[in-house]
Amino acid sequence: MTVTVLSHIGDAAGLALPTELVERVEVVTVPMKGELAPDVAGDALISVAGWAENLHEVLARGVRWVHFASTGVDNVPFDELPDDLLITNSRGASAVPIAEWSMAMMLAFEKRLPETWISEVPENWRADPHLGTLNGRRLGIVGFGSIGQALAVRALPFGMEVVGMRRTSARSPIDGVTMVSTLAEVLDGADHVVIAAPLTDATRHLIDADALARMKAGVHLVNIARGGLVDQDALRVALDDGTVAMASLDAVDPEPLPAGHWLFDHPKVRLSAHDSWSWPGAYPAILDRFAVNLRAFLADEPLPDLVDPTVGY
Repeated sequence: MTVTVLSHIGDAAGLALPTELVERVEVVTVPMKGELAPDVAGDALISVAGWAENLHEVLARGVRWVHFASTGVDNVPFDELPDDLLITNSRGASAVPIAEWSMAMMLAFEKRLPETWISEVPENWRADPHLGTLNGRRLGIVGFGSIGQALAVRALPFGMEVVGMRRTSARSPIDGVTMVSTLAEVLDGADHVVIAAPLTDATRHLIDADALARMKAGVHLVNIARGGLVDQDALRVALDDGTVAMASLDAVDPEPLPAGHWLFDHPKVRLSAHDSWSWPGAYPAILDRFAVNLRAFLADEPLPDLVDPTVGY
């Protein structure tokens, strides 16, 4: 079986497909916006969720399977897509760097970095800055997919007590992690809360005023998923009243934030531009997931990274 893959992200060389796949696949680069040439047709499409303005036109050219190069698919208009369209994504491709970023934020919070760094002789050398530790701290992970699991693997050796929550009742694949089924349970007593859940209609503003009120006073909140999971107005109140001691946010709503937004200047917010996924192997890892699914597609086998449109991930 040979197939034609329409690509919003580059040609065959740019896709860096393994040799045995290149020989069985014709890659046709198509623009992300504007009209397509009349003779363009394909069996599959690789695209980026939310970026392609002509998605529907490309899909209408015979496409039976679309692979989104991102992990998140909250920008995909599922209700407008054909019911029989196969949809996959690159889930797990960025789990390691995102988990490392989360660990860095938790360590920075406990060790009071960078505020304890010095650039001149302090008034009291070796003064006790009241640094914290991850050892013995309780970590609540909201969403226990590939990112949550990668974080747990890294947090356990630091002596953290790890509690994970996910939609299913499946046991944890990682020894030492306590799995719970409700938001209240994962938030209860947590010193650090990391949000790693997908954004869907059911999870929008999952972290709202009620959820924040359930958190331990002085909690550190980390969001590496999507900004829409957090009610930012409620977060501002929780930051100001001391419920949340620090919010480390790699995802906000909207993105990018408008100039002058309060999150830029709040003293208890550490903000980054949604780049926790970044690492030297980011692009190859994303395309590796495409290649895994492409092999299954060529063999007429079930695709391993199927997205369920009914739940949104």
